[in-house]
Amino acid sequence: MAEQQRFDVWASGAAYERYMGRWSRVVAREFLAWLGRADGLRWLDVGCGTGVLAVEVAKRYRPRDVVGCDRSEGFVSAARAMAPPTARHFVVADALALPLRTGAFDVAVSGLALNFLPEPPIAVRELARAVRPGGLVAAYVWDYGEGMGLLHHFWSAATATDPVASAALDERRRFPDCRPEPLHTLWTDAGLAEVSVTPIEVPTVFADFTDLWDPFLAGQGPAPGYVASLTPPARTRLRDTLHASVPVAPDGSIRLTARAWAVRGVRP
Repeated sequence: MAEQQRFDVWASGAAYERYMGRWSRVVAREFLAWLGRADGLRWLDVGCGTGVLAVEVAKRYRPRDVVGCDRSEGFVSAARAMAPPTARHFVVADALALPLRTGAFDVAVSGLALNFLPEPPIAVRELARAVRPGGLVAAYVWDYGEGMGLLHHFWSAATATDPVASAALDERRRFPDCRPEPLHTLWTDAGLAEVSVTPIEVPTVFADFTDLWDPFLAGQGPAPGYVASLTPPARTRLRDTLHASVPVAPDGSIRLTARAWAVRGVRP
């Protein structure tokens, strides 16, 4: 468990951008289109990471305010650096005990973060507390079990080359609740109404295998953390096994897909 938590703590914004940020940005746009909110609202982004979702809110709408919070100081610094002037309110805060006034926001969102929190039900209740009655609470997480092509290929290769050591960090096993039914239950148990869940699927195209593999060498996150723990020969075996398993086009590109599950509900 300690090893899992160590690799779950993201610290470098640049490393995350190369690894998942480029795909999470596309998912964020689709997520916001699904929410369909009006301009001029007050938004809260919990587990904001590098600010991808908050920045997209500022681009898509004309929000009255956008506040992002994350437990990682490195991520908060990266978010402040990349955000436009309309979305630069980022703070270091615990998602399980938000330092915010009850009912202060119209919309509370969270992108690709809930499954990394120690107590997701508490986090959802905090999201609900932060919005006014009638306010919207929404989030999305990767479909680790079935819909995340990159990680499916990676952990399949890790299982083939190192089945015992890789099992503890395998996100397909660790995050079984990143599915429609558990997410729906999480929202209804928090007292939210009009709950709905939808898939968001986006293409993840890599220029070549180097473009796919190199982000795994950053040592941050469950899969890169596992790679960092390997000896050089074991790392080479994993790399070669992964290379042999992914579909490489004649031009060298690798075309996969990534699916996230999005959930939303209204505070009564």
